[in-house]
Amino acid sequence: MIAKETLDFLKKLTKNNDREWFQSNKKAFDAAQDNMTAFAGHLIGEIGKVDDSVTGLDPKACVFRIYRDTRFSKDKSPYKTNLGAYIAPGGRRSMLPGYYFHLEPGRSFVAGGKHMPDGPELLKIRTSLAENTDEFLKIVEKKSFAEAFGPLSGDALKNPPKGFDPGHKAMEYLKLKEFMAWTEFKDDKVVSSLEFPKQVVKLAREMWPLVKFLRSALA
Repeated sequence: MIAKETLDFLKKLTKNNDREWFQSNKKAFDAAQDNMTAFAGHLIGEIGKVDDSVTGLDPKACVFRIYRDTRFSKDKSPYKTNLGAYIAPGGRRSMLPGYYFHLEPGRSFVAGGKHMPDGPELLKIRTSLAENTDEFLKIVEKKSFAEAFGPLSGDALKNPPKGFDPGHKAMEYLKLKEFMAWTEFKDDKVVSSLEFPKQVVKLAREMWPLVKFLRSALA
């Protein structure tokens, strides 16, 4: 489970985002990182029961570093104020559709799918969606999926993408620039509860058909 101390560390880091404070609290960071890695390991084991492509993943390869790349940013804060893990073949460096868990006090969330595909990838996904519309709609308009995540959302075109029938029944989905299902947890007491791991696993399994569809589209 997510320890309350992990959330407390991130709250303090938000107020003390400098190297001196971080080094003085390195043990607290190590404990938070270990907690996140253990949580990622639990998710890998449970998600692997439906998505065997993630079975055996090293959780350390899935958890993102807390250090920010400030070279091209006006914000020179050295550390992220969140912890995150991306579960997909290849871990956090993977470009394949997968599952993301974001831990941040008051702004934690679970997401799954494909974030910001490049041009060729987007064309493949749209083509597969246009050709396998009923299969796609069965996934994203399923009652349990809609209740868990609501409609797919994100950046979208204002007009139909070039080369696709403007009257296509799935045009609102074809306009999307990314294909992500996600749900947010603003209550930290929920995130640190004993039931939270089960809740995240349930959501990830609900995402699996979408992840599978997107991987197949990109194959």
